[in-house]
Amino acid sequence: MKQLYQVLPFVMSVGLLGCGNSNNTAAQENANTTTSAPVTETQNQDDFVSKLPDSAPVLKVAMTGDLPPFSFQDDYGNMQGTDVDSIRALGEEQGFKVEFYKETWQGLFDSVESGKRDLAVSGVAYSDERNTNYGLSKPYFFNPSAIMYPQGKLDIKSLEDLKGLKAGALEGSKHEDVLKEMGIEVVSRPTIFLSYGDLVQGNVDVILNDMPTLQHTAKSYPEYKVNIVPYEGADTPSAQQVVLMAKGNTDLINNINEGIDKLKANGTFKKIEDRWLGMADTAVEADPNITAQVN
Repeated sequence: MKQLYQVLPFVMSVGLLGCGNSNNTAAQENANTTTSAPVTETQNQDDFVSKLPDSAPVLKVAMTGDLPPFSFQDDYGNMQGTDVDSIRALGEEQGFKVEFYKETWQGLFDSVESGKRDLAVSGVAYSDERNTNYGLSKPYFFNPSAIMYPQGKLDIKSLEDLKGLKAGALEGSKHEDVLKEMGIEVVSRPTIFLSYGDLVQGNVDVILNDMPTLQHTAKSYPEYKVNIVPYEGADTPSAQQVVLMAKGNTDLINNINEGIDKLKANGTFKKIEDRWLGMADTAVEADPNITAQVN
């Protein structure tokens, strides 16, 4: 079998990506740090061009950049994904430009809380704790949690079937919280790349993450046969994706909520979902007790 790092070519570079108008700005720094100021990228810019005037305000947006399909970097360092398109569309609708800053998962929350970044979007789900500590927008995307495991080894239909197993999850995620509450042994990692590596190498029996992320990963590496089991329904609050902002930043929260209402009404979010996740529609709508196979 090929070495994991040969068959999982995720872009692991760290940098800042700014999209204030037609340009992406990028900077590369030590892999354990995040840049603090834009450095102009002179080539391989993406094709997004803002229609807003140069005088439009610019918001600093925190993203992990390693959680496809929500946010990830292409071969040239440009941010791509559902959340990139969503926050750009919100900005165009509400009159602000955006600069993308790559952060760790925990860094999303810390940077917003400290005021270093204005908001964060990277597959952030609603939780009561987050609602207490941060300013959350209205939901803008259905993002159910799911279980991934290798085909042929287990028969998992629900969370209850995880008892006695070792599971992988993202550090600081709701999936990690669920596993710990159930008393299940958890191997926590900072990226889905590392969690999926643990699964492929047999270091864990299953991994938990967002359904679209697991589907995107499985589709990208079809040589590994896996099953994916969703365990949250559309009426589950924690299956709703939100924009994360600082507690008490009422003006920004209201601005974002107003934009979300508009983009839902005019079908923009649906177009973004279709672009990135059209192939996942059937599985997302499946009965949570039925295994969705990804071959």
